[in-house]
Amino acid sequence: MLQLERIYLYPVKGARRVSLKKSRVEVYGLQGDRRWMLVDAKGRAVSQRQYAALALVHARITPTGLEFDVPDSKPLRVPRPEGSGVRIRTRIWSDTVDALDGGEDAGAWFSRLLGAPCRLVYMDDGALRAVDTTYYALGGSASFSDGYPLLLTSTASLEMLNGHLAEPVAMTRFRPNLVIKGGKPFDEDSWSRVRIGSMVFHVVKPCTRCVVTTVDQETGVQGKEPLRTLNLIRRRGGNVFFGENLIPDDTGILRVGDAVEVVARRTEWPIRTD
Repeated sequence: MLQLERIYLYPVKGARRVSLKKSRVEVYGLQGDRRWMLVDAKGRAVSQRQYAALALVHARITPTGLEFDVPDSKPLRVPRPEGSGVRIRTRIWSDTVDALDGGEDAGAWFSRLLGAPCRLVYMDDGALRAVDTTYYALGGSASFSDGYPLLLTSTASLEMLNGHLAEPVAMTRFRPNLVIKGGKPFDEDSWSRVRIGSMVFHVVKPCTRCVVTTVDQETGVQGKEPLRTLNLIRRRGGNVFFGENLIPDDTGILRVGDAVEVVARRTEWPIRTD
């Protein structure tokens, strides 16, 4: 039996996770997920790819905005910007988003933390971005996630991966939104549609993995695993894969413990590797 074991929310792209018992799913993903992001002086997205220390930044959603704390720094409160506020042209991969500036205090706090000029920005409802329709012609919306509304991983797949590692890694390395328990390792590669609780999701494509998986999410220390081993056992074409990108069919509520049902399967690997 498949079951939803964990729900993780990331208020700020690249910052620490928040574990939830239930969450509302919007068109762009979990409510409040990655609506904030850090950008460099040129407006380009900043994440743990550039600064592993972001793993130590705790961000809590409040009724008025966010509260931040990190070891050895003073806490920071950031009000949610109004729609009439200053907008910054930001770049995340090939997408451009006119996001709201989080203010001077936030910019100075994070610039000190990272040792480089940066700004905190917020994606309001008027700034949502479209997903890549290459793998899902019906389209959809995304926040500041890497490309799609939600990321799903499987505990069975992690157990198999850890069997190849000298030291096991935690699921948090992969920064999923939804963690599924049960089933066979990497069976999710064949899923096309899946029902979780009362909600149905399109399983768009396997998730390409990067150097962020080598960052210990508890310490911010970066190593070489599990990316090195994934290159040996999960490589297709020029990329490695772990987890699946999802697009919800509708809005609704997810709860830890929800039953998971595979509604439809694909017969071919959905990503071209030639």
